[in-house]
Amino acid sequence: NDVFGVDRFQYSVTQSNKGTLQQSSTTPTGFSNSLLFTSSSAYSIGAGDIFVIRQHIEGFNVADFGWGTASAATVTLSFWVRSSLTGTFGGSLLNASGGRAYPFTYTISNANTFEYKTITIAGDTSGTWLTTNGRGITLIFGLGVGSTYSATAGAWGDGSYISSATGSTSVVGTSGATWYVTGVQLEKGSTATDFEYVDYGSQLQMCQRYLPCFNFDASNRSLGSGFANSTTGAIINCVFPVQARTSATGVVVTGSFNAYTVAGNNSGSFTSFALAAGQSLYSGAVYGTGGSGLTAGQGTFLLSPAGTSQIQFTGCEL
Repeated sequence: NDVFGVDRFQYSVTQSNKGTLQQSSTTPTGFSNSLLFTSSSAYSIGAGDIFVIRQHIEGFNVADFGWGTASAATVTLSFWVRSSLTGTFGGSLLNASGGRAYPFTYTISNANTFEYKTITIAGDTSGTWLTTNGRGITLIFGLGVGSTYSATAGAWGDGSYISSATGSTSVVGTSGATWYVTGVQLEKGSTATDFEYVDYGSQLQMCQRYLPCFNFDASNRSLGSGFANSTTGAIINCVFPVQARTSATGVVVTGSFNAYTVAGNNSGSFTSFALAAGQSLYSGAVYGTGGSGLTAGQGTFLLSPAGTSQIQFTGCEL
């Protein structure tokens, strides 16, 4: 199962309840936050087990690497890492099909101390590497990976979703073990440069491209515009803040929403939501049902009662 944790990093696992993922304020100098994984048990890794932190990088963003051709560019991965454990840790770079992988290792020498790591990797001249809006490269950090999905570090290979290097330390193997990472940068060239700080507004827009999400509280309560199509249902169009990578394929709603009309807030809370027809890269239409007191054909918009509610469109994430 895959869940998103911090800044589009996924926690991908084959066993549940073995760890937690959160944002932490424990950082090296120059950074405000880090991603923290904490092991919840002392789990013995099986051959087919995978516990990883990963991020899928859109093909448009790595098209200049030229991977899969004779002119494949060398890249350098750099990051700050900290763990309560010491030893050799692993990860990999992977293509979209999972058929080409480069396992790598790095060493943590001092427990509970941030260390800066750089890994230079010659570009892959084989395989298929997407340069579209699909998964161009997947960057993986292993937290415990079995032998089926591990391989010798330091070379490209035709692997079956290889996620780490053979012999790497298993963070999930020690109850309460911690692993932090921040300042992750993958760039073209054989030398790591200083971390590229992107202004918050630009970074927020880049994140919203993958997962449009609307949050509501007592001071931010209304959204969209549409019409009632019955006395109990309404279709509302929600405009995305930026153009999405792809149109939404699902919607997850938490909290409660009413439909507000010219007659006032005369709808009982909708009991369910689904995607309506007419999805696009610029907006998502939701169909709320189970309300009451609406008039078919009457204009309306969503209103969230005081409290915390959320409408999260899905399917845009890589």
